[in-house]
Amino acid sequence: MSVNYGSKRTVVGAHYGLRDWLSQRVTAALMALFTVIVLVQLVATKGPIGYDLWAGIFSQQWMKVLTFSVIVGMAWHVWVGIRDVFMDYIKPVGLRLALQVFTIVWLVSCAGWGIQVLWRL
Repeated sequence: MSVNYGSKRTVVGAHYGLRDWLSQRVTAALMALFTVIVLVQLVATKGPIGYDLWAGIFSQQWMKVLTFSVIVGMAWHVWVGIRDVFMDYIKPVGLRLALQVFTIVWLVSCAGWGIQVLWRL
């Protein structure tokens, strides 16, 4: 019988540790920064809020890059959270795999739609 103590212990499940914890914190900070930037631009603008204002905000190249980064970061943020929930609470492997595949397809399609809308502005 092998001993499973110390640095040689076996870790299974959704224990990805620091990398995923840190990625969620970084993506959350990125989304918060984006929200503050958009709110500051809206508050600083005089006049009615309409399509022209939104198109003006998102027409700048740096804003398009930031928005693209937020869309990708949000998809990653959601994936890490949902994956951990599935791994912790969905025990049948087939059902968990099906839900994970559905989630990936859904997230990629949402991100693709968001990017398509962004580049039309």
